[in-house]
Order: sequence, then C-alpha cells, then structure tokens
Amino acid sequence: MKTFTLPTVPAELHWHVPPVDWRFDPATGLAITAGPKTDLFSDPGGAVVIDNAPCALMTPPDPSFLLSAKVSVGFASTYDAGALQIRVSEDRWAKLCFEYSPQGQPMVVSVVNRGVSDDCNSVVIDGAEVYLRMARTPRTLAFHYSTDGRFWHFVRYFSLGLTDVLRAGFSAQSPTGAACRAVFTEISYRAGTLADNRSGE
Repeated sequence: MKTFTLPTVPAELHWHVPPVDWRFDPATGLAITAGPKTDLFSDPGGAVVIDNAPCALMTPPDPSFLLSAKVSVGFASTYDAGALQIRVSEDRWAKLCFEYSPQGQPMVVSVVNRGVSDDCNSVVIDGAEVYLRMARTPRTLAFHYSTDGRFWHFVRYFSLGLTDVLRAGFSAQSPTGAACRAVFTEISYRAGTLADNRSGE
C-alpha cells in the first residue's frame, strides 16, 4: 500500500520512501520499521548525502499547523531514531528526531537542511519515549519536545523559506544498524499557530 490515512490527520499519507514494515492500529499507533543503513542527512563536509529513511508524508491543508506525536523507539544502534519530518524539496527539509546518541543515550536531535545539514543535539531523555511537535507558519517552523504531552520545551526556531508547497509526516532510520522500529501514538494535528514559539504555548 503506497498511501493510507490516519484518523487524526486531515490528509492522505504517501510513502516517500517505503519501510521494511509498517502497520497502524488505533490502539497501538503507527509503527514504522527502517531497514539497515537508512538515514536522511547531507554532510556539510560533503562525505555523505543520503535520503533513504522510510517516511510517510502528507500535504497539510492549512498554511499554519501543529503536528505532534508520542514517539517510542526500539533503540539498538547509534543514530537509530523515530522522527517528525517536513519537506519543501529534496534539499530543503527538516526533521525532529528521538535518536540514540554515540554515547548510548536517547536524545532529542534536530536537523535542518538547506543544501547541507545543520545537525544539533538538544537534550538527553530518560526513557524510550518522548513527545515531539512541529509548529509551522508560512514563514517559520518551530520544534518542541515534551515528556508529558502538556508542557513543551523549545528546541529550534527556523525557516525553510516562504513556500506554498510542503509535506509533513513521520519517519524512522537506522544509519549504523540493521533495523529500527519507531512507534507514533497520540498523533495530533490542528490548524493554527502558537502564541509564543519559544515558550511553546
């Protein structure tokens, strides 16, 4: 199946890159399994340009929106991750990841790509799940994380340029491992903006 729908998302999702396996159940959420050596990254040093991480993307019907989910990951190898992803084009995109660091710690990591990737580790998470959220307006994007789904912490505020066409959705990756399974639950989409991108409210 190349396309599917989710009850809380107002547009059809399309597999931009298909996964090894996936399934959706209202009780257990959207599960995406990435195969070996899968990633979305463009090394600023030019050593690596890779775009084979499985991702399910939709075209949001609103110019301003918030997309969030509780993300749990079966961490096994360095850089295993589940992520929210947003794409304007092949070289203009961003992702907010729950990722396994080289130090063996689950972390919130953000990557913004404008030709090459700007990669930033944010905070260590105690546990195998976290809430991630993107907030988009026609000119800006903001990334946040939460440990309880209510109080949100600021990660990043940036722009991918003024555009009318973009896609957003869910992804998994396993750059150094054999596979990674990410599960997205409590998926939420709503039209509108935040009063303050930095406070997350």
